[in-house]
Amino acid sequence: MATKLLSCARLLSGCAACFAFAFAADSAAPRALPPGQLPRDIRLEPLKDLDGYFPFVTPSNRAAWDGRAERVRRQLLVTLGLWPAPTRTPLNAVVHGRIERDDYTVERVYFESLPGFYVTGSLYRPKSPGQAKRPAVLCPHGHWANGRFLDTGAEDVRREIAAGAERFEEAGRSPLQARCVGLARMGCVVFHYDMIGYADSVQITQALAHGFAKQRPEMNTTENWGLFSPQAEAHFQSVMGLQTWNSIRALDFLTGLPDVDADRIAVTGASGGGTQTFILCAIDPRPAVAFPAVMVSTAMQGGCTCENACGLRIGTGNVEFAALFAPKPQGMTAADDWTKEMGTKGFPELKRHYALLGAPDNVMLKEALHFGHNYNSVSRMAMYGWMNRHLGLGQKEPIIERDFRRLSTAELTVWNDQHPKPEGGPEFERKLLRRLTEDAARQLAEAAASRDQFERVYGGGIDAVIGRGLKDVGEVVWESSAQVDLEACHQTTGRLRNLTHGEELPAIRLEPRQHKAGVVIWVSGSGKSGLYTSAGEVRSELRPLLEQGWTVLGLDVLFQGEFLADAKPITQTRRVKNPREAAAYTFGYNHSLFAQRVHDVLTAIAYAKEQWGGTGRLVLAGLEGGGPWVAGACAQARGALDAVALDTGGLRFGKVLDLHSPDFLPGGALYGDLPGMIALGKPRRLWLAGEGDRPPALVKAAYDADGEARAIALYSGADAEACSEVSRWLLTMARP
Repeated sequence: MATKLLSCARLLSGCAACFAFAFAADSAAPRALPPGQLPRDIRLEPLKDLDGYFPFVTPSNRAAWDGRAERVRRQLLVTLGLWPAPTRTPLNAVVHGRIERDDYTVERVYFESLPGFYVTGSLYRPKSPGQAKRPAVLCPHGHWANGRFLDTGAEDVRREIAAGAERFEEAGRSPLQARCVGLARMGCVVFHYDMIGYADSVQITQALAHGFAKQRPEMNTTENWGLFSPQAEAHFQSVMGLQTWNSIRALDFLTGLPDVDADRIAVTGASGGGTQTFILCAIDPRPAVAFPAVMVSTAMQGGCTCENACGLRIGTGNVEFAALFAPKPQGMTAADDWTKEMGTKGFPELKRHYALLGAPDNVMLKEALHFGHNYNSVSRMAMYGWMNRHLGLGQKEPIIERDFRRLSTAELTVWNDQHPKPEGGPEFERKLLRRLTEDAARQLAEAAASRDQFERVYGGGIDAVIGRGLKDVGEVVWESSAQVDLEACHQTTGRLRNLTHGEELPAIRLEPRQHKAGVVIWVSGSGKSGLYTSAGEVRSELRPLLEQGWTVLGLDVLFQGEFLADAKPITQTRRVKNPREAAAYTFGYNHSLFAQRVHDVLTAIAYAKEQWGGTGRLVLAGLEGGGPWVAGACAQARGALDAVALDTGGLRFGKVLDLHSPDFLPGGALYGDLPGMIALGKPRRLWLAGEGDRPPALVKAAYDADGEARAIALYSGADAEACSEVSRWLLTMARP
């Protein structure tokens, strides 16, 4: 061979020899674009962030929405670490410290959403005679100072009263308590619970859960990791996921109370509590009424780390999350904040969406643009009317708040000498994530024992991790740049243009004199240069394939080859201009580079099927660094490939210690890591290198289950001979 072949592991390590190979190969490979010109690819534009524009497109018909809703809801569940959901363990709820008021009571509550992890809050109950079963309202509080213990102070409340935002000093000093008291007086059982790190939720600090700014090296480890680490993100473990699970368990608590009508449950919160409201209502079927205040918007999507998770809003946003609740009744408010354009951007689409589902009057927007960000008396009155009508409370409208006596922090806190605060801190954080990891692994192992469950759980999860399947590729066309006749083939340079997604890939087709065996998509760590020697000649390993009638397609995936102005391989991926280092601010809105490169391989597969389908076998080969992307594409193109050859280089997403490594993939470690992708794809024939002298357990089990263990050709020989071995392996494949 003209140049020594390199293994995936060495190529990705950034060693000098690896870079030298990449430079030499690229300099000799034919270009598809004029020198200095980059591909016309939308992914080269600035990254999207939480302050972008997130429109909701009303679906054309009910069937289209049903498919879209399933996809978005699954994306929510997967990225929040709820696919599968943690095991529901006993709540062990404690209710104590009852406080009597004239027409309602308040009790202190704590329970375990996970063993040893506590949800804390206040339970309000009406005293007035009524039915044995009452409607109930779940109240997440949002980012108000001290949360459930909020006291805005005497000076601030006077300004609120003067502006018409509040009527009473007590309510103005604690609009959170005012909401709960008002609903209890209307006949509802109300549970007002703490966000993680606020008030009595002390096990994970507010500074970590809501103010995380800088990575903690001591938590970025392959075992016993902490929140916001590459390992936590690779397992979809986040504060937002934990907070959403707390909300689900709060519903469990509320619906389990003997005096609650589980068919009449509502959820309402503002700001960050609005985020919790529409997220919970999008994924849990139990709420019947929703009222997310000052949060549903096509503009800013939520600035706190507790409102962001990797993968969550890629291709979607808060208005569409709210649309998932349709056709059930949903009210919302807008103020002089990021929601101020909701009346013209977002709400009209929601209104049409509700009309499509047969309930045009089940969605409402109360605009109060003369107020800033709030859940003030004016907004609460709109909410009370909405709850009154849709929970069937039978109150005379308009419902006007009455004054009440505000509870102090000492009266609200759930912890005292008889009920001491639980353990917390960094070691508790590690233990909590370890428990989640072990619980998910146990459930996934059970799912892997059944092919149907494996397809549903692993397949549904990996689909959300990668974010695009073969069916989602869209329209792909080829645009030729130049064609040259070589000794063994026609060489055509050009671009694969994905018109649906606005992507463009420099590519090369090596076509034999007579196409008869099939197509090999050759994915290399050095891009389409991997088809050539440093002298610019077609590699000797490919020539026998061309002679036997195989067409070879090579391409530059994103930030390879002609995507690079300076030809230097990328070692760090881009990030948005947010001062905080939580990965979700970048990868909550943008696919990782790894996923985008898998998308490019899928584009090549879609093109090959369209161009040469039915004229031989379709084979995907990933070597010299391209194997991991091929594994991802294999999972997302299952059934379309006759054979796959790949060298994993031993890559495991759970071992990546840098959030901006090209190999970082949010959620990548959760569903069996790289072997899970290979097992899910399960091509008819598999050539596998980089895994030692035996296949990974998941891969072996996938083939053993169908009695096809012999379909795996395992290679553990020298890296320098890998391409030759793949070529010989392909030549043994009889034409179908």
